[in-house]
Amino acid sequence: MEILNYSLGQNTVYDYLTLILVFAALLLVFKIFHDVVLSKLGRIAERTKTDLDETFVEILKNLRPPFYIFLSFYFALKFVVIPDFLQSVFDLILVIWVVYQVVRSLAVFVDYAAGKYKLREENEGTKAAITLIGRIVKGILWVVAILFALSNLGVNVTSLMAGLGIGGIAVALALQSVLSDLFSSFSIYFDKPFVPGDFIIVGSDMGVVENIGIKTTRIRALQGEEIVISNQELTSTRVHNFKKLQERRVVFSFGVVYGTSTAELKKIPGAIKKIIDSVDLVRFDRAHFFSFGESSLDFEVVYYLQSSDYNEYMDIHQKILLKIKDALEKQDVSIAFPTRTVHLEGGE
Repeated sequence: MEILNYSLGQNTVYDYLTLILVFAALLLVFKIFHDVVLSKLGRIAERTKTDLDETFVEILKNLRPPFYIFLSFYFALKFVVIPDFLQSVFDLILVIWVVYQVVRSLAVFVDYAAGKYKLREENEGTKAAITLIGRIVKGILWVVAILFALSNLGVNVTSLMAGLGIGGIAVALALQSVLSDLFSSFSIYFDKPFVPGDFIIVGSDMGVVENIGIKTTRIRALQGEEIVISNQELTSTRVHNFKKLQERRVVFSFGVVYGTSTAELKKIPGAIKKIIDSVDLVRFDRAHFFSFGESSLDFEVVYYLQSSDYNEYMDIHQKILLKIKDALEKQDVSIAFPTRTVHLEGGE
């Protein structure tokens, strides 16, 4: 047994055998954990109602054999004496590898949370915003991880962060308009003042929203051209969204000739009410003889249309006007047109 006490460098043969046995034992434990325990945990997770445990199992499965081999070797090295600089190298590798695995695990949870939110959303724009936010969060995680690793390498992270802060301020000032549009897009995605398919009016522009991007929103105008408006402008101005219109109040007037008898004038409001009540999606409000015009006896009519579609509104309004004209013709009441009578007086 004296051979076990034989020295090879700073360690004995017994120390090296211990290292090999510990390394093999840890490797076997990790192998059993990865192939047997994780497999059983995966089957159990599939039978549960929540999918959070499946995400946890997925994180554990991301720990690959190279990581297990290094971890087994790292702990086995505790049973032998190695130079300080080698120990520092192994410590550094361990820190970097562990930080890498932690960030990857947190990224899986970020993707899980983002996926949950996207399942509850139907709007594609909102889904895109959630995806973007998830990427930003993962980017921040990697920045923090890199700073942590640099700190362990002996880099003065405080001065580095100060430099990054000054650089970040300079970049933010240079990209102020871009960042403003970016955050405005988040506001549009989550507040939902409009979504693709809505008909909106912004200032003097109007059209159907086709796409909400990171920097701009694209609107298809009634004439057919595409209007590109910055998201910052859309969140800082008044937007009329007609898609969310539940009831459209319609007011119109018409006039009949002055020769119409009072008895006929009294029949007109009732006839108009009957006409409007017979049309689907329309709620009658009022009809009145309200003015003696220059060349006509004027009536004002108000009704509510229970639809936000403009084409449907025009079709129904046209139907109502035609029915009114037909009813007036049946009553022998003429619709007035601008006329002027001039009385001339002769004298000697």
